[in-house]
Amino acid sequence: MNQTRIIPALLLIAMFIGSRAEAQLRAAPEKLRIAYSAIGSSQSPLWVAHEGGIFKKHGLEVDLLYVGGGSRAAQVILSGEVPVAMFNGAAVISADLAGADLVNLASGMNVLPFFLVVGSGTKQIEDLKGKKVAITRFASATDFALRMAAEKWPVKPDKDFTVLQLGGQPEMMAALKSGAIQGAMLNAEFTILARRDGHRDLADVAALGLAFPGSGLNTSRAFIRNRRDTVLRVMRAYTDAVHYGRTQKSFAVGVLGKYLKNQDVPFLEAVHDLYFNRYIPRIPYPSVEAMKTALDDIAVRDPRARGARAEQFIDASLMQELEKEGFLKQLSK
Repeated sequence: MNQTRIIPALLLIAMFIGSRAEAQLRAAPEKLRIAYSAIGSSQSPLWVAHEGGIFKKHGLEVDLLYVGGGSRAAQVILSGEVPVAMFNGAAVISADLAGADLVNLASGMNVLPFFLVVGSGTKQIEDLKGKKVAITRFASATDFALRMAAEKWPVKPDKDFTVLQLGGQPEMMAALKSGAIQGAMLNAEFTILARRDGHRDLADVAALGLAFPGSGLNTSRAFIRNRRDTVLRVMRAYTDAVHYGRTQKSFAVGVLGKYLKNQDVPFLEAVHDLYFNRYIPRIPYPSVEAMKTALDDIAVRDPRARGARAEQFIDASLMQELEKEGFLKQLSK
């Protein structure tokens, strides 16, 4: 074989080997750590994405970690330990006011999913006068929800009824059962359980129309700059999981049962209906309105927030890119 034939043959072999290697690299899923910040159903799209193989579908091999609390989840992003995490918008704002570069990519829940649940002796809001109402902690989401709801009530916290901090949802539930308190700001899951015990809810905070960044998918601006394609994959997987969780109810109910450690199917179905059909946005664009609510609340206590704008804590460009490429439209089919 002469040299003129050998060279093209070698080039073809090299091109073939190169194309196969490139295809293998494309096929290999990218490893990524993602954190969720609560054992609560607002985090469930991440659970569905993980359990349903949706991360892998979009080229990701995800190590899904639990990091309790929004402030802790923000810290693990800042440390570089985990680049993407799901937690509340107030934690994004607080971290950035302290010098971080966190940003909200997608809304997980833009409502406060709490109910004012009362004992049998309380028939209407006015009956709370002189009574005791519980929250988890002062300055918590339950405290914020109580005070926002009370703006429309004839009786006011601290003035007409006593507000107690009891630490957690189970503690409030136990105190309500024992009669130690007459009302509690319970989340949706505990409200469903409380109704079974004969308690009733007098106020549905989510129905008040107040936008609040209860949870969201967050990362750092540096991670977006350095690995934008990876972040886009995460966004595709997340929005896909929101759709899958809503339309594949039996699968999603099973996932909820696993992560909530509860096999009570009627309870899980009720939780699913509240979150996937009401609380979790179908198209999870970051919400300027919700972030502004949190920013205004923080500004009462932190003067650094007073000159800030809600827009500086979100990056909607990735959701816009998904819409432009037609991905969001595909999910609606």
